[in-house]
Amino acid sequence: MPANEYSLPDVLERMCENQLALEAAIMELTLLVESQGAIEIGGNVRGALDTIRENTGHIKQGLARLKTQRSD
Repeated sequence: MPANEYSLPDVLERMCENQLALEAAIMELTLLVESQGAIEIGGNVRGALDTIRENTGHIKQGLARLKTQRSD
């Protein structure tokens, strides 16, 4: 496969990494907002971040399956 072509698992893995990086950045902003007294907003954001964390496990399992299928 030429270097400029990326497989679906490779692309999805990068997207997952981006999602985790965004989660970390958003958490940093959440901590700042909460330290300034916006506790309710922080709670709302934390709820959304929980969804990201939940979905990360599913994404990683799907990636593992795709990679296994590709090697078969």
